[in-house]
Amino acid sequence: MGMAVALSGCNDDAGSATDKNTDAAASKAPSAGASQSSAPASPSGDQPSVAGWQTQTAQKHHFAYDVPAKAKKWKVLDKDVSLSYTDKDGKPIVVMTSAANYRQGGCESSPNPKAMGEAGKGQLATVGTTGGGKDGTLQENARNWAGNWGFAAYGGGDHKPKIKVSEAKPWKQGGIDGYTATAQVTVTNRPSPCVPAKAVVYSIAQKLPDGTMHGWVIYADQGVPNALTSAEIKKIMSTVRSTGN
Repeated sequence: MGMAVALSGCNDDAGSATDKNTDAAASKAPSAGASQSSAPASPSGDQPSVAGWQTQTAQKHHFAYDVPAKAKKWKVLDKDVSLSYTDKDGKPIVVMTSAANYRQGGCESSPNPKAMGEAGKGQLATVGTTGGGKDGTLQENARNWAGNWGFAAYGGGDHKPKIKVSEAKPWKQGGIDGYTATAQVTVTNRPSPCVPAKAVVYSIAQKLPDGTMHGWVIYADQGVPNALTSAEIKKIMSTVRSTGN
């Protein structure tokens, strides 16, 4: 693993909590990134591309995606509900909206107690959208979003996790011509057995004609009961699509 470096994200969210990813840790050493997969045909409107799944649409960030049904313990949140983690001064360092949680409430303990909104409520995985700024390249932002969310959700500044971020790889499906990156996370603060020792984060980044860059992110506990498998995560990723410009 390479030496940890600080990364910043490209975000300009105008909500009450801005998507300012100003504090993160990632590694120069590459790890296995998400590869392109055979995606279902992009549906029109808000119809899911997988029968029986639920669709979440983020018009602000120009993404739509699907997650499994409620019976599979997935909860699609209101589009305006924010999930965020804060720094020592209470300022959000990462924020996402148009989110969905998997098995929320299953664990009362969190590796980072500085959570706001619907973040840090014991869910085993969370999906959402972020971004809106113009700084950096699309490849850099794909890596930054993966690293930043791994850093914030699994320890933050008080309990920095160990993170290895892959190189950004092209992502061309669902009307998106962008990049994806993966962060492998080793959790250093485990206040209870239900906090995972490992986690994984995947990002997809796209750039709009106005120059703004937007991200889709999933972060998931690993090595715990009912954790999402790699195949399940990639199936969710295969539904990610652009809502158009």
